[in-house]
Amino acid sequence: MLRETPAMTVRKNLGELLNEVQYRHDRVVITKAGKPVAALIDIPLFERIRKLDEEFEQLTEEMAVAFEGIDEEDGLALIDEAITAARKK
Repeated sequence: MLRETPAMTVRKNLGELLNEVQYRHDRVVITKAGKPVAALIDIPLFERIRKLDEEFEQLTEEMAVAFEGIDEEDGLALIDEAITAARKK
């Protein structure tokens, strides 16, 4: 379950919220002045997000190397072509 909780409530009920996240796999969005600022999630989800972030960073670096020296407009055209080809499959 996903729910929003003000930061003051988190301060008062941190132990209870951690149990909800750990055992019920709930997700808690922490708000400050009504705006989301952080989230409590369980470790398996955190690890998946961290792995995806690392893979994205690696792909970004590989693309930077692959497109080094290519004009931005030409590079964007190549990317558009690749996207079109992938969507046809």
